Amino acid sequence: MQSHYLLGIDGGGTRCRARLTSNGTVLAEAIGGPANVWSDYDAALKSAEQLIAQVIAQAGLPSQALTQTTVVAGLAGANVASVKARLASWQPPCAALQVVSDVEIACAGAHAGEPGAVFIIGTGSQGAAWDGEHFTLLGGWGFALSDQGSGAELGRRALRLALLAHEDIIPKTDFTDSLMAQFDRSPETMLLWTRNAVPADWARVVPPVFAAADAGDAHARSLLQQTADDIGLMVRRLTTLSAGRLALMGGLAEPIQTWLAEDIQALLVAPQCDALAGAISLAQRVNR
Repeated sequence: MQSHYLLGIDGGGTRCRARLTSNGTVLAEAIGGPANVWSDYDAALKSAEQLIAQVIAQAGLPSQALTQTTVVAGLAGANVASVKARLASWQPPCAALQVVSDVEIACAGAHAGEPGAVFIIGTGSQGAAWDGEHFTLLGGWGFALSDQGSGAELGRRALRLALLAHEDIIPKTDFTDSLMAQFDRSPETMLLWTRNAVPADWARVVPPVFAAADAGDAHARSLLQQTADDIGLMVRRLTTLSAGRLALMGGLAEPIQTWLAEDIQALLVAPQCDALAGAISLAQRVNR
């Protein structure tokens, strides 16, 4: 009897990750380049294909073992309809393939394949709810339109506030002055910076916001409360779709928790597994 393998791919971070299993045993794991099919479709699939070959080889299997492998790839940007249509033509020589978004495998992992929801808050933000049969996604439409409760949005608000203080529209504090100092206290320098700034650049302001809030700065505390309120807005909607169990994930999840409303904190559960485990659990469903 031929062995069958399950391979999960997590393309949700700056580095793509893969895990190969058989009968519940992890055979190999690998890390590669970015895999965002929205921002760079061709590079994302190249990263995914390289990782597939890498974990097969790392497990000591011949390349033909891929034909006995069910692959579930959770790729950032796969929720966009035009990208999803394009992905229909991606056909690596595996036994079965399912491509979903990175937030879907994160949700499946957080609740060990059981119904539940996640809200991922890092540089950007996106939510997903799983009812046991279908995923419902919330947000994830990019920095310009979405990303409520994210680090990038918090950073943008912080720099806007610092500029208001610099122009004496609102009270200036050591915190706002320190943000302006990063741009030589020049609004024009700040403006020129925004031309090429990506969400990760805006999010670099986040640690100073938390530090200033801990020191009692009223502006920083207000910024964190706005972020917490945005997260609460998304969480309340997600819990109506998911039997009430929700996990926060991402780099902002832990530091923002104490700022959340008590009813939101009461809804939260700790993630049980990572996104790759979620991809593997979805692969198991494909085989049923």
